[in-house]
Amino acid sequence: MSTVSLGMPSLPPPPIATRRQTRQLNVGGVLVGGGAPVSVQSMTTTLTSDVNATLQQIAELTASGCQIVRVAVPSADDAEALPIIARKSQIPVIADIHFQPKYVFAAIEAGCAAVRVNPGNIKKFDDKVGEIARAAKNAGTPIRIGVNAGSLDPRLLAKYGKATAEALVESALWECSLFEEHDFRDIKISVKHHDPVVMIRAYRLLSEQCDYPLHLGVTEAGPQFQGTIKSSVAFGALLAEGIGDTIRVSLSAPPVEEVKVGNAILESLGLKERGLEIVSCPSCGRAQVDVYKLAEEVTAGLDGLPVPLRVAVMGCVVNGPGEAREADLGVASGNGKGQIFVKGQVVKTVPEAQIVETLIEEALRLADEMGADIPEELRELVKPVVEVH
Repeated sequence: MSTVSLGMPSLPPPPIATRRQTRQLNVGGVLVGGGAPVSVQSMTTTLTSDVNATLQQIAELTASGCQIVRVAVPSADDAEALPIIARKSQIPVIADIHFQPKYVFAAIEAGCAAVRVNPGNIKKFDDKVGEIARAAKNAGTPIRIGVNAGSLDPRLLAKYGKATAEALVESALWECSLFEEHDFRDIKISVKHHDPVVMIRAYRLLSEQCDYPLHLGVTEAGPQFQGTIKSSVAFGALLAEGIGDTIRVSLSAPPVEEVKVGNAILESLGLKERGLEIVSCPSCGRAQVDVYKLAEEVTAGLDGLPVPLRVAVMGCVVNGPGEAREADLGVASGNGKGQIFVKGQVVKTVPEAQIVETLIEEALRLADEMGADIPEELRELVKPVVEVH
């Protein structure tokens, strides 16, 4: 069969926004701010004192694309576990400190890549800033000043009446000024709120008043669906304005899910090289094939493919050919058959029953051409999907 060349776009899309210029920190080898790529963080849910369980979860997070991980340190047992965890983790470990300033020093001594402090709930924190600044500066340990709506300094709650955007920003900048008095500026800031509207306003205000790198987060975002929506809306608004240097999606879900959402947000904005992306039709009366089923089967068959491929699974002749042409690989379906596109060219037409098989085979062929190291277990997982058809 002869092929039809429809051409491919020659230039990548322009960046969504000029990045806000910030100071740059080195967090255990991951650069944050100063034009570095936006990094994705998460937090372990294990007891930090359970070293094996914590390292296992860190390994799972690393495999899912997490670049920086935070561990909670509410007790002496957790603090004692930090040296082993910091040494054996494959990615930088940040110690999360609340209430007890002594654990800040323990985390620095343990070799953690950074320390997160919450000034609003650490006892007599302002009095300890000089000592913390000296210890952190001597060790080269960055500090994240993490202000949360739910634990705002009582003095600011009294002043503003509630955790407004202005209150969050004032708290963060006040604590930064205390560190600056001791010539310590290896700081990044977060001003988190559960309401995306307040959160967005807080980060906009903060970005106008300092050049510290910013850690984006919607705190207590909620269950997976709700939290994903809140985080996507808030992060999208800010990142589209060039605001934000590292992100953590907070979900009432396993932390690996946070990482998946975080990476997907960055990929959708062009701030991270995309991985496998499935483009498929929405619900539509024009569809002449079962697009839902096709998309699910192609997604399942290609799960874990370690290459950046956009695969279009389209169900009608209205938008199908155009979307399939724009993708690396695609199908425009109709009348019981599908036109298979590879890099903008129609390479074959196959019966509907062979669409999934053909797309998977072509995807693996493209991955091989790209020099991808495709695990044998992935090929084996793909076989049953292909054999069904």
